[in-house]
This record gives sequence, C-alpha cells and structure tokens, in this order.
Amino acid sequence: MVVEPIGFFYGDAVYKYDAPRQGRLFAGHPGRIELARGRNFETALRDLEGFERLWVIFQFHENSGWRPTTRPPVPPEGRDRVGTFASRSPYRPNPIGLSCVRLLKIEGLTLYVDEADLLNGTPVLDIKPYIPMADAFPEAKAGWVKEQVGDLWSVEVSDFFEAQNRWIADRSQFDLESFARVQLARGNFSKDVFDSSRRRLTIDENSHTGVLAYRTFRIHFSYDELSRKVKLQKILSGYSVADLQNPEDKYGDKKLHLDFIAMF
Repeated sequence: MVVEPIGFFYGDAVYKYDAPRQGRLFAGHPGRIELARGRNFETALRDLEGFERLWVIFQFHENSGWRPTTRPPVPPEGRDRVGTFASRSPYRPNPIGLSCVRLLKIEGLTLYVDEADLLNGTPVLDIKPYIPMADAFPEAKAGWVKEQVGDLWSVEVSDFFEAQNRWIADRSQFDLESFARVQLARGNFSKDVFDSSRRRLTIDENSHTGVLAYRTFRIHFSYDELSRKVKLQKILSGYSVADLQNPEDKYGDKKLHLDFIAMF
C-alpha cells in the first residue's frame, strides 16, 4: 500500500507539548491545511464548505516506533498505563492520527481550521466531512475514559502577564498563554493537575505557586485548589546573566530575551 500526503498542516504548535490534547477541549488553536497543487483537488473540495467540522487523517511524522502500552494524560484511577489500541497515543504500529477540526473557511487550496491538535508541518493524508447523524454516538460507552478522575481548572491571566505575552507574540511565533492554558487546564487528576512527571514544571506547595518552562522562557503562576483556578502572573527569561553574555546563541533568541528584559 502506497500512501502519500495530499497536503500539510501549518500552525503555531512546533513541539508536542505545544499542541492541546484533543483540540476540541481548547479552542483557539487555529491553523491551515494547504493541499497540493496540480492534482485537481480544487474539484475535490467542491461542496465541503457547508460542513462545520472535518475529519483530518494525518501522519504522526515526529514519532518513530510504537509501544504496546501508553500512559494517557489522565489515567484511570488505580492504573498508570493502558493498551495502545485503547488510546489516542501517537506511538502506533502505523503512525496514523485522526482529528476532528472545525472548518472556518476555504480559500483556493487552503483550508483554515480551528481546534486543531496537529503540529506544524504535519502531513495530511485525507479529509472527510464530519456528519453528526453518522459520526456522533453520545451514549456510546467510553471504556476506561469514564474512570478518569477530575475536571478542568480555569486559567486566568494577570494584566502584567498579558502585556508581556503580547510583547513576545508581536516579535516571535511564541504564544505562552496558549501553551500554559493547554498544560495547566487539565492534568493527571488521579494525582494532581500539576503532574511534574509530564511537564517542565516546579511547584511550591507552601506558597501555592509554580513555574512552567516554555522553551527558554519561564511562566510564573499561582493556583488555588479550592476554586480550581490557576492565574498566570508573569514571564521571566530562562537565561541567566552569564548565559546572555555568552556569544553562543543555540536557539537564536538571545536578542529577543535581552530586549524583553530591558522592556520589563
């Protein structure tokens, strides 16, 4: 069997921790699918714009090999791992993924979508319309997923954090607020929302504060367990003074950090 991409997805999520787990849970992760030219896909797209949602079949292009079991983001109580075929894990015998995205508009061979959980550069293998009458089974049993413990935490943003994030977003492709919402709104609730085994995360339980690392930035937040709320307080550079004085610039972002520190 020979399978080749019909196009590619482009969005802001570059690393796997940038993308939301199940895009529908976190709106505001838009992107676009650019289909290949010269293959008469313009005709194949006819009549698709009337659908609100699409099934996108894609390749997990950043994964290699597979695992017979996986640790889900929110495991069932009393279990740490489940079988791969009973999960949405990307580590599969054939690295094929399925995502239900919201279609915003179509312009030529470009499909603009939202609620996407795909990484930038993901090869798209096929597109199919989502048909509620045929595809929705709200009463269907959901196996171990029904045994998951927990709920969503709300994530709030301080005015200072918002100003810092806007400044960074205007000068780079980074969106620290979006990343933090994905990482902190839902976690391993059988233990705690702040499961440091899955994230570059440190927690101070005495002060109810934490630091979440995003690339070379550090997101400082506070949290309240009773109200299940997280508040993003401020952003700091992850570079030390000595790091910034070193001419080596592995990630090509030291000027951004120097300007950021001077600004804030």
